[in-house]
Amino acid sequence: MDSVRSEPHYEPHPAPRREDLPQAVKILVAGGFGAGKTTLVGAVSEITPFHTEETLTRSGIGIDDTEGVEGKSTTTVAMDFGRITIHDRLDLFLFGTPGQDRFWFMWDELAAGALCAVVLADTRRLAASFPAVDYFERRGLPFVVAVNSFDDARIYPPETVRAALDLDPGIPVLLCDARHRDSVKSVLVATVEHVLATEAL
Repeated sequence: MDSVRSEPHYEPHPAPRREDLPQAVKILVAGGFGAGKTTLVGAVSEITPFHTEETLTRSGIGIDDTEGVEGKSTTTVAMDFGRITIHDRLDLFLFGTPGQDRFWFMWDELAAGALCAVVLADTRRLAASFPAVDYFERRGLPFVVAVNSFDDARIYPPETVRAALDLDPGIPVLLCDARHRDSVKSVLVATVEHVLATEAL
């Protein structure tokens, strides 16, 4: 993986106090096509997740970039939605964005009212993460990068991913498995803690 700059030093912020946490938080889950956003929402949601998946058809040939995810047969065309209760003072509402650039016009509506975001990255197609990173940087919406550990993907240290994506030092880079509830829950808790620590600066 090519690096675009030297690795910056990152000091984690102290965890926020429980009494500082809001009661409900809207979190966007964004990333490239096939990064695992639908899987992530489904793995952690306490309710039956709402999906707007459609079967990929021949009409998408030449439009959707499926390089590296040729086995994918469905795609999100509007959003995914799920909910998880962290504890009695914190409910998270998850909104997964569509990954293809032809559906990016929906991101502004999905982002309305969101406190923060998770950019789900796939190291097999890391360049597909740049649009989501750029979008949240432009909006000033706090986010973390969660690297989804696909079985056939090479595992890179978070510092390598940070450098390759040219992220600011304060943006956490986490490793996760979008199929496993505990792994996803850890990412979501870290995302909320990152927001609260950032706002406390």
